[in-house]
Amino acid sequence: MHSRQQQVNCTDTYNYLLFLPDRQKTPEQLIPTIIFLHGAAERGFNLENVKRQGIPQIVEEHPNFPFIVISPQCLPGQYWSVPPLSILLDQAIASYPIDGDRIYLTGLSMGGYGTWRWATTEPQRFAAIAPVCGGDNPLKARNLKNLPVWAFHGAQDHVVPLRESGNMVSVLQACGGNVKFTVYPEADHDSWTQTYNNPELYEWFLQHRRQPTVA
Repeated sequence: MHSRQQQVNCTDTYNYLLFLPDRQKTPEQLIPTIIFLHGAAERGFNLENVKRQGIPQIVEEHPNFPFIVISPQCLPGQYWSVPPLSILLDQAIASYPIDGDRIYLTGLSMGGYGTWRWATTEPQRFAAIAPVCGGDNPLKARNLKNLPVWAFHGAQDHVVPLRESGNMVSVLQACGGNVKFTVYPEADHDSWTQTYNNPELYEWFLQHRRQPTVA
């Protein structure tokens, strides 16, 4: 089957898969965009591996997916790093019809950690985030007070403990953040399949636009 995603190679940031919706239907419009960060198993030099899980897998089967999807690939043995991700987003905004007020960030496992980390570092870049079975330093969670967050985790996760998401969510709840937390009672580490197969996630993304930054 012909791939619906282009492979884009970069010298100063991550290589990535690119999915562009049919522009004939929306030739003038800027398009909402999802950045997807994969987990540890998909690291490497073969972008085909990024399609194993999550949104890059879904768009192969759903050509009418209504978002631009950018799915970078982390190098072997490395973890997601914010500076090259930020460069990648700058380059993508300059290259594709991305709606800068409707950029959404999500990722699973290692990519869930990357989602929390990037968003706490540059919260002003995103309209909403959906970290799946990840976590980060709870002391930085307050940076997301004004960013809509929907976190997901499996209660039986033996790879990334539920408390990793829970600690971040607790801080956001305590400081009045806009946060939702879905815990799947029976799920182990794979809490992403049902998350990304749920149309409500994408409807929720589209309800949010980037907030103007207060000087």
